[in-house]
Amino acid sequence: MLVLRSSPASPFGRKVKIAAAILGLSDRIEIVPADTTDPSDSLRRQNPLGKIPALVLEDGRVLYDSRVIAEYLDHLAGGGLHPAGEKRFDALTRQALADGIMDAAILQVYEGRFRGPDKHEPKWVEHQAGKVARALASAAAAPPRLADGIDIGHVALACALGYLDLRFGGAWRREHPALVAWLDDFAQRVPSFEATKVSA
Repeated sequence: MLVLRSSPASPFGRKVKIAAAILGLSDRIEIVPADTTDPSDSLRRQNPLGKIPALVLEDGRVLYDSRVIAEYLDHLAGGGLHPAGEKRFDALTRQALADGIMDAAILQVYEGRFRGPDKHEPKWVEHQAGKVARALASAAAAPPRLADGIDIGHVALACALGYLDLRFGGAWRREHPALVAWLDDFAQRVPSFEATKVSA
């Protein structure tokens, strides 16, 4: 049995869970919660960075981060989420853009969670928010096609938008109706997106 160390709200963990579901591997993975802030959590021994997700293989090896884990699961399943040829690089670039949205959004959340209001750095928050805004504008300018099949870039983008819904009240939706429609379409095509949703 593979063991996935994650937390319900992690968008990167969600990406792995959705990938596993699409690839038909969910029943081979046990999900074990991890607390990245707890020094005694075994996560820090499994992943020296203390980050989630981490996938513990049956032989004890550990894979991290979500990009590596998703590619490993794709390998186990015989492919499906990472296209061949030039399309592969389109998918990986979409994934990089979406992962960047998630990284910048998480850093904004951490600024509020780990620093007192008197120590918040508005320029830092603005810098991260700018990354999110530019990335959303780029994705909205040409929402990726789903009709040709779901790839890892689609999964990552859906998780990024889902995380913005969770932590930022879906404020992105007002300015990007094309992405709203795209996410609705993705959710219809990929039932595990709704199944992995958590409430604030």
